[in-house]
Amino acid sequence: MTLLRAILAELLALFVDDSRLALQVLGLVCAITALVKLAALEPLLASALLLIGCICILVASVLHRAKS
Repeated sequence: MTLLRAILAELLALFVDDSRLALQVLGLVCAITALVKLAALEPLLASALLLIGCICILVASVLHRAKS
């Protein structure tokens, strides 16, 4: 049982290594989706905002890791 738990923990760590990064990207996707659905934001503009937002989150995450 402990071997199975260790394997599952390693698999989870592969996909969610940095929970802060994952939560920020999830929040960005939710915010952009809300803007598209509720504020009638153009999908092309939404995709550009999503790209820029993900790049900014990634850079911030790398800088945060470099400091610690």
